[in-house]
Amino acid sequence: MKEENSKRRALGMGLEQLFNTEVLDFDKVEKEIVAETPKDQIVEVELSELRSNPYQPRKVFDDEALKDLSDSIKEHGVFQPIIVKKTVKGYNIIAGERRVKASILAGLKTIPAIIRDFSDDEMMQVALLENLQRENLTSIEEAKAYKAIIESLRLTQDELAKKLGKSRSHITNMLGLLRLPLNVQDMVLYNKISMGHARVLSKLENHDQIEELANKVVSENLSVRDLEKLAEEEEFARTMPLSKPKKTREYKYVEDTMKEKLGTKVSITNGKIKISFATKEDLNRILEILNIEVE
Repeated sequence: MKEENSKRRALGMGLEQLFNTEVLDFDKVEKEIVAETPKDQIVEVELSELRSNPYQPRKVFDDEALKDLSDSIKEHGVFQPIIVKKTVKGYNIIAGERRVKASILAGLKTIPAIIRDFSDDEMMQVALLENLQRENLTSIEEAKAYKAIIESLRLTQDELAKKLGKSRSHITNMLGLLRLPLNVQDMVLYNKISMGHARVLSKLENHDQIEELANKVVSENLSVRDLEKLAEEEEFARTMPLSKPKKTREYKYVEDTMKEKLGTKVSITNGKIKISFATKEDLNRILEILNIEVE
């Protein structure tokens, strides 16, 4: 019992250390947990006994990606155990929900798991971090994850931006989406309108007008630039300017597109593109997105 308690304390300290570091890294947490767990403590858990983490930010899973993972599991098995917490009704998934869904799709009955007695706060933080750093969340899911981490860890937007290697403007733009009416948030969640459209709409004030424009985007297949032109009309009340008036429209649109793609500040002036990064890890993340390999 004493040995188990010391292991739990060590893992707890690992989590505490992780969330207090300058840059958050989910892979580090999972590797520490797997490394600290003796092989005989990795158990096979019935898939039917698993329940989603109540703090899981992902609501929509990509069917094609799940099918690919399922095919891989059929051929090679589950490469890394999931992490779960024991409950009265079975187990809550702390990390690895995609592996669970793909294993069910592959026709498995059980999955290797590590059981850990995390607190509710730790469950939420680990679930949010796994999804932010590993999964392609929709804009709304990402925004809700940012909001939850800010509230849970009592961070400022600046602090969160540094921890995630993102620009402050990216965090601010994402959180701004949560000001949209719920039915418009759903349109973003289910990819009926893009993040670019949502960013324009989030700067408008009147909810009825926002809904009217969102429906127009869908029914008339409007581009982001079309929507910007419409939203600039006098009849639409704004919480903030849609753009800086002196900025060249073409370049502003390209900058915004690159900012959303790269999750960092981008400026285009005098025939040059300037891409900002916070840390070496952030630079590697940007190079990976741009599919650039550096020897």
